[in-house]
Amino acid sequence: MSPYVLALLLFSLGLGTTMTFASSHWLLAWIGLEINTLAIIPLMAQNHHPRAVEATTKYFLIQATAAAVLLFAGTTNAWLTGQWEIQQDAHPLPVAIITLALALKLGLAPLHSWVPEVFQGLDLTTGLVLATWQKLAPLALLLQIHPPNSYLLILLGLTSTLIGGWGGLNQTQLRKILAYSSTAQLGWMVLVLQFSPSLTTLAVSVYVTTTAATFLTLKLAKATSINMLAISWAKAPALVALTPLVLLSLAGLPPMTGFMPKWLILQELSKQGLAPTATLAALTALLSLYYYLRITYTMTLTMFPNNLSGTPPWRLRTHKTTLPLACLAITTISLLPLTPAAVALVAL
Repeated sequence: MSPYVLALLLFSLGLGTTMTFASSHWLLAWIGLEINTLAIIPLMAQNHHPRAVEATTKYFLIQATAAAVLLFAGTTNAWLTGQWEIQQDAHPLPVAIITLALALKLGLAPLHSWVPEVFQGLDLTTGLVLATWQKLAPLALLLQIHPPNSYLLILLGLTSTLIGGWGGLNQTQLRKILAYSSTAQLGWMVLVLQFSPSLTTLAVSVYVTTTAATFLTLKLAKATSINMLAISWAKAPALVALTPLVLLSLAGLPPMTGFMPKWLILQELSKQGLAPTATLAALTALLSLYYYLRITYTMTLTMFPNNLSGTPPWRLRTHKTTLPLACLAITTISLLPLTPAAVALVAL
């Protein structure tokens, strides 16, 4: 792809998300989401592989459907209330439809079935953009509307944590595992969204950091399936030592950074009198923990049957940029002691 075309697409990607962030009008928010979708389509299909084209087509159809439903709900709200403002009091029916449309855009269960198939057809770099940047605009809209129908959001959140953990149990493809992981993590954010928007912002920040570190780790190891991870020790021994900590942070185990949002979300749900919901969410996190531990076990404790020519690549100098991965990995592992500062920062 030409650098000029790539720069234009990345600029459009940023412009669409920023427009949705800054808009207070449903029509402008919809335009931002559409620019965002249209900008990532060429990036997804740039490999010219049948799987990539299939994934791009599926993604386009799903996002176009969600955007059409969103525009329909915004128009219905304007018809019922006489105004297009996002932050004004809206009619409950359009708010419920908008919530479901944004859930489809995000890939929340039970509207999640497109996510693993789309991720499987993409390379890890585009998958990283899809798992992080593309989630920000719909989440910003969810944060702005403050849906009063609390049961819908709690149901979406619990279903996402359950199916996100359950769906990844029998997967061997890393991109599908990360897709289910994304659904489970988004479920945690949606659970607490109506009670503490600042806590959702903190959870999004930690999610983006840990997910980016995981994707960059797999990209450096050139691994797309669990079996390919078994030879990673010969490629980058230091990376193999660091990866379990990154994955356990993604699972939400202390003392890694990923424990911070889960801990605070469970605390907030308990404060709101939703102890059964918090208990169920904590139990579903164990399902996700299983497949993170499976990846860790394959990468660190198994040795692929290898000949001598397959073992010395780590002695050769690598020309890949590893500074972003190093910074993200350190952030992913070591920021738990800064929890009070992080909570105060997002509450501003």
